[in-house]
Amino acid sequence: MKKRAFTLVEIMIVVLVISLLLTIAVPQWMKVRDSSRQNACDENRGKIDQAKTLWTQNTGQDGTAVPTVPDLVPDYLQRWPTCPTGGIYDIRSGDESCHCPHHSPP
Repeated sequence: MKKRAFTLVEIMIVVLVISLLLTIAVPQWMKVRDSSRQNACDENRGKIDQAKTLWTQNTGQDGTAVPTVPDLVPDYLQRWPTCPTGGIYDIRSGDESCHCPHHSPP
């Protein structure tokens, strides 16, 4: 009985098909990953802004006061959130939105 093996052409066609599929899939995966990181950062900045608002109301500060991390954690946030891409959040004053160097406009 004769053994049948894959020919070089068949193997090359399989490699070509796989590379075409990866060419299509990888950019989409990168786009989804970046979108997910953006959404997580937006949620973190929203939590910090809510904590600042509560801190401002509870302490009687005006909108120009800038709270520190110890002012907000653990009374208004259980723990300080971290940006998925390693950005450090700039708290800013009570009237301004929290800023992330990677995900928010300046």
